[in-house]
Amino acid sequence: MTAEQSNSRSRSRSGSRSRGRSRSRSRSPSAVAQSFYTRWATLYDALARRAPGVGSVRTEAADALALDPGETVVEMGCGTGANLPYLAERVGPEGSVVVVDFSPGVLDVARERTREFPQVHLVRGDATRPPVARDLDASPAAVLATFVSGMFDDPAAVISSWADLVGPDGRLCLVDLAETTDSRWRPLNPAFRVLVRVTAPPEPRTMRASPTKLLNRRLVAAHRALESRCRVTHETTHALGFARVRAGVVE
Repeated sequence: MTAEQSNSRSRSRSGSRSRGRSRSRSRSPSAVAQSFYTRWATLYDALARRAPGVGSVRTEAADALALDPGETVVEMGCGTGANLPYLAERVGPEGSVVVVDFSPGVLDVARERTREFPQVHLVRGDATRPPVARDLDASPAAVLATFVSGMFDDPAAVISSWADLVGPDGRLCLVDLAETTDSRWRPLNPAFRVLVRVTAPPEPRTMRASPTKLLNRRLVAAHRALESRCRVTHETTHALGFARVRAGVVE
């Protein structure tokens, strides 16, 4: 091989890597996140359904919404559908469960679960602009969001839009994970911060700021927005203080 040929191949490989990096940088944060959650959908599903104590948290969230048979509930960011049995049971066969997520991979897993629940309707869409219209005659009675509030750039605006969707007397419930404030378990916060970093989509994971600090700011904003729009009816912590359930009735 001549020196010229070797240099040509090196330039070609370098050009390919540069184009790959350019394509990666050109992808939107939403596209990166969709790809990430699609890739890890099966593992996420196992954790969502089998992590210690997660079943009791999901039961409590569904109960906090005070759903009646025949009502419509919307779950924003449904993931692989771990909440479906809890919601479908409460609205019954005459009710409706509308679940929204932007990642096709997790929706594929959730779709398998809907076979047991004909009242469940899957919608691929963005929870910040949910493809669910408010109808004066048939508005959703409630919105549930589990472990998604920390994903939004402007969580306060998103939560407020959900309050507008359900309208007065509608119910909202947020379930989120954050650093514990329980003094007995604060020594575990560093481990939680590691978990947040390794489970974040690639773009937030590589930023200089702490993903946990960003998560905490977003969750504070989301829960304050719920409190500003609702009369809080339910507020508990679980899992050593790392899991929070907060629900309210829109005023």
